[in-house]
Amino acid sequence: MTAFAGCGLAYQAGTRIKATRMSDSIQVGQTSPEVHHAWGEPDLRTYLPGDTEVWSYPYKPNSNDLTAALLYTSSKDGDKGTFLDLKFVGGKLVSWQEAEHTVPARGHTGFSMGINGGPIGNGTQTQPGAVHY
Repeated sequence: MTAFAGCGLAYQAGTRIKATRMSDSIQVGQTSPEVHHAWGEPDLRTYLPGDTEVWSYPYKPNSNDLTAALLYTSSKDGDKGTFLDLKFVGGKLVSWQEAEHTVPARGHTGFSMGINGGPIGNGTQTQPGAVHY
């Protein structure tokens, strides 16, 4: 049991380090592909009107679930936490800040595989709303 608790705590520490490094190194004007290449896929993508996207990377995930914080290695549906939100307009980074989110249900159920690095489920969604990857 202790070994499993270590995994969750390591994940918590790793996400904080990553989000802190990201916040210190990203710059206004970077393109979404540049950010994606450097930092990977966000946990959440929110599509807003006006060619605006908000990418949310975990900072302090699983704040409402002690078991998840100790045992799990990623956020799951319904978990609350603090995220680093990156706002893109027209594919360019315009701002970032910490924000509280509840992870929405994924757009698919069961086991899936993606080919060519594309999104799984409804990750191609472009209407307003949040998508959990």
